[in-house]
Amino acid sequence: GFLACYVSLFLAKKLQLPVTLETLKPILIIPLFSTLIVGLAMYYVIGAPVAYVLTQMETFLANMGTANAVILGMILAGMMCVDLGGPINKAAYAFAVGLLTSESYFPMAAAMAGGMVPAIGIGLATILAAKKFTENERSAGKAAVVLGACFISEGAIPFAAKDPVRVIPCCIAGGVLAGALVALFNITLVAPHGGVFVLLIPGAVNHALMYLVAIGAGSLLTGVAYALVKPKQLPELKVAA
Repeated sequence: GFLACYVSLFLAKKLQLPVTLETLKPILIIPLFSTLIVGLAMYYVIGAPVAYVLTQMETFLANMGTANAVILGMILAGMMCVDLGGPINKAAYAFAVGLLTSESYFPMAAAMAGGMVPAIGIGLATILAAKKFTENERSAGKAAVVLGACFISEGAIPFAAKDPVRVIPCCIAGGVLAGALVALFNITLVAPHGGVFVLLIPGAVNHALMYLVAIGAGSLLTGVAYALVKPKQLPELKVAA
């Protein structure tokens, strides 16, 4: 994403065209050449090492085995909270979904629980420490809770982008707790998506109540932790009339 932006910016500033072609520059020429440059870079330069890293991550997770269920649950759920929909999140999710075909349903339960924790937890933080957040942030927090319940981690991204040093560790801590509890409660999940709404599907989750407990505990840990470490809002300066 950064590469695409900077390539487009470079072309916009450096590419000199005749007046007759200037109108085509923003709608055709820059998109065409920036897509070509970034696409080739992804294929020949960036893609191979990224694919290697993801393959190694999946191999590591596969070698964990069911004997280390608690550790596996903690790792999967924690990975779901690292980049909130990014490659690490997707590697854990793809691994869990892949195991559904081999009738191994615990990893999916851990991954989904971990994926719900960040947005729900950050939303709880905006309620628990309301004075530390702006009105817009409190509104975003309410939306984040709904998104998190739907298994959409991206609801926490605005908060993570603004304060990653505090938000991401809090999210990982909550996710790890949720994953550990899912393993301890021996919870399985046969649906690859749906958030808490999969509980409405008969047989989708073997221990529905304990699954809610795991998700709630992880979300509460994230919410309380961020509510504590979040710095207070600076008072607004009043300008004299």
